[in-house]
Amino acid sequence: MAFSLHGVHVPHRKNTATKPVLTLDTPKMVTIPTNMNIGAPAKPIVKVGDLVKIGTKIAEVGGYVSSPIFASVSGKVSKILEGEKCSKIVIESDGLMEYDESIKAPVIDSKESLINAIKESGVVGLGGAGFPTFVKFDGDKKIDELIVNCAECEPYITSDSYTMRERTDDIKVALETIVKYREVGKIIIGIESNKKAEILSMKKMADQIDFDIEVRVLPSVYPQGGEKVLIYNTTRKEVPVGKLPIDVGVVVVNCTTLAVIGEYIKTGKPLTSKCVTVAGGAVKDPHNVIAPIGTPVSELIDACGGLVTEPKKVIYGGPMMGVTVADINEPILKNSNAVLVLDKKEAKMPKTTNCIRCGRCATVCPFRLIPAAIQHAYEKKDVEKLKVFSVNACMECGTCNYVCPANRQLVQTNKLAKALLKEEGKEEGNE
Repeated sequence: MAFSLHGVHVPHRKNTATKPVLTLDTPKMVTIPTNMNIGAPAKPIVKVGDLVKIGTKIAEVGGYVSSPIFASVSGKVSKILEGEKCSKIVIESDGLMEYDESIKAPVIDSKESLINAIKESGVVGLGGAGFPTFVKFDGDKKIDELIVNCAECEPYITSDSYTMRERTDDIKVALETIVKYREVGKIIIGIESNKKAEILSMKKMADQIDFDIEVRVLPSVYPQGGEKVLIYNTTRKEVPVGKLPIDVGVVVVNCTTLAVIGEYIKTGKPLTSKCVTVAGGAVKDPHNVIAPIGTPVSELIDACGGLVTEPKKVIYGGPMMGVTVADINEPILKNSNAVLVLDKKEAKMPKTTNCIRCGRCATVCPFRLIPAAIQHAYEKKDVEKLKVFSVNACMECGTCNYVCPANRQLVQTNKLAKALLKEEGKEEGNE
């Protein structure tokens, strides 16, 4: 599989970047799912009727790849809803927003205590991936390059830009502590060229760190922030299919993830709130909004002046890789970096026509896949060809959909093709 520098130029639409950040008033109720990370869901350790405060642990890790969860408001646990895949802990706020008295800065004096602190902060990949961050730093493999992901390449989203401008001290504390207790060769801060103020802010921070650190300004090309794409574009290293970045000596961490770690190191306050970009044509006054985790999406929309038209689609994340929100009463999650409320024009699906074999999808794919060929193989349920075409390497970035003149739903087909391979593997006893 050959990597490339290719991608697409998408409209930025980052009008919220320079607007003041709103802080949401106390929600009356929060609903906190226990599966806000890749891996095993957390296990509830509270019961109905328990009184909690901000930072009270309400769910513990459910396995090695898992993350603890903390109350985001003070109040009473009113319900624990059991679902097929996870539980949801409902907390009625008392309106006081009091912090748990047990919160205190952790003692970090070794690699083990560093890993434990990152784990107990409750932080996961806040760029949207949701992978428990402590796992990335665990183990004995040397980290040749620690890459700070400041790309934020999807349209609309500017919540990381807020972090880059306003939370550089938290990022600095996190980086200094990590390199003190974990073997790291070099720090590379990868940031797109369209973020002028953020570049200056990150360079100023880097100058204050006594370590081999570089701010690498990258072309503003989507999907620059994709983990494997960012690794290649900053180090020229390729992460093979089925392997992790650490297998090539690299760890990638989102800038807001680092800010949460830094705040926890300084204060002991775990992840309980998120800065979320609320934007889209149906929103009256788009802004970045800081809200407790578990707050209904509808309350963030209300904080931005409400709706100017009926929304046709609501998305967690960006328009390229986001996930549809079934109901605006669904909650903000740990890894929610944006909520897009799209109007009729923005959400309109173009008519799909026949493939004209133009090859544009292959030209822009960062991994040089051939999406049109994958779609043809999937339609024939040709498992062997799907393997030959390396469909499992697809990062589902959506560049192929974006450039297709026939408006073929190529990335959706890739997802289905990967699911087909997984099922075939199970049938053959490979999983």
